[in-house]
Amino acid sequence: MIKNIYLSNRFFLLMGLMVILFAISFWIPVLFPFMQAIFVLMVATVLLDAFLLFNRRVQLFIERKLPKIFNLGDINTSILEIENKSGLALGLSLIDELPYQFQERELKQQLNLKPGQIEKIAYELRPIERGSYEFGNTNAFITSVLGLLERRYVVEHPAEVPGYPSVLQMKELELQTFNRVTHHKGIKRIRRIGHSYEFEQIKNYVRGDDYRSINWKASSRFGSLMVNQYEDERAQQVYCIIDKSRAMRLPFNGLSLMDYAINSTLALSNIALKKSDRAGLITFSDKLGATIKADSKPTQLNKILNALYREEERPLEANYELLYYAARKLISGRSLVLLYTNFESMFALDRVLPILRRINNSHLLVVIFFENTEVRDFIEEKAETLEGIYHETVARKYLAEKAQMVQRLNQYGIQSVFTRPEELSLNTINKYLELKSRGLI
Repeated sequence: MIKNIYLSNRFFLLMGLMVILFAISFWIPVLFPFMQAIFVLMVATVLLDAFLLFNRRVQLFIERKLPKIFNLGDINTSILEIENKSGLALGLSLIDELPYQFQERELKQQLNLKPGQIEKIAYELRPIERGSYEFGNTNAFITSVLGLLERRYVVEHPAEVPGYPSVLQMKELELQTFNRVTHHKGIKRIRRIGHSYEFEQIKNYVRGDDYRSINWKASSRFGSLMVNQYEDERAQQVYCIIDKSRAMRLPFNGLSLMDYAINSTLALSNIALKKSDRAGLITFSDKLGATIKADSKPTQLNKILNALYREEERPLEANYELLYYAARKLISGRSLVLLYTNFESMFALDRVLPILRRINNSHLLVVIFFENTEVRDFIEEKAETLEGIYHETVARKYLAEKAQMVQRLNQYGIQSVFTRPEELSLNTINKYLELKSRGLI
């Protein structure tokens, strides 16, 4: 009981006022008997307040409602439900013990509850790391109507929530990609050039059909023009390769480039599987990480999700020779290979370009790297000093070199996606849909 008693601000205010009046009573002796009576009344009030707070009938019901998983980089809502089961009106100060990853130390809620009243408190959490998030106890500091003392009421309900790559973003992008009724910002509607060679059916010719697809034998048999209808080729292999070296540890808006790549990989793998293609995964740095052979089984997406959940950055350089060896051994047949990496200089690109060209000879390679949004924002600020003009010139030169990297890759026939980190998933899916519509995979 003693460990759970705390003195309120009201108590210290009243005691300070009494000390001042006792000091005044030395010069005005007539006040001293009154102050003695007030002191006795103060002690009795404190004891009454303690009796009210630690009465057995004072009970609280506090339940924490958490999502099953935290979506990396998204806003996740947690709810505290509080019910006053006692017969007294109570004032509460709630402090919930959040996981250390959030570094939140000022999440304190104030509320007043009438007898039998139920209140819900919702707070938003944005995880920026994959892994386990462990919640502790909920501490409620209770005050009565008198408000001289506070009682700490501890509800022990520890909980653990895993932080996975964003399933929420994956579902949103899936909806945008396959919703043919409404237009969504981001996903482009790609006009198909030509057609693929997966035969679907023979149908009547209508104006606008490709006349090169006319089936003359069927036309002569039915006495009207008939055309062959084709569908998208299926069961094509789509591999996402994630560079998890130190080049991918650069943070933007709380998330590292590797975490952006992980969220994009999950979203793209889901779209590829919905398109009846086969999705696979390879991660590498100085050594190989997760390797999942491309497949279209119902459990494939869950396998990729669990593999991405366990991946961690490594503070070493990427071994692209090892990547080429892995691509030769693990990827059978021509496939779409999306490489998530980052190049900060033309020298870094030129060093690995021969290996990228060799991979591109065997597969359709798409190199995905990132625009430094902080440098872009810095350029948009007006320079007012000579030093600022120098810094702006260096920043513009840096961005111009990034544009040269795109040209260098295109020069050797390598597809590329140069994107802002927050637009990575949209731009990558658009590139996949574009390549698929053009029949390049």
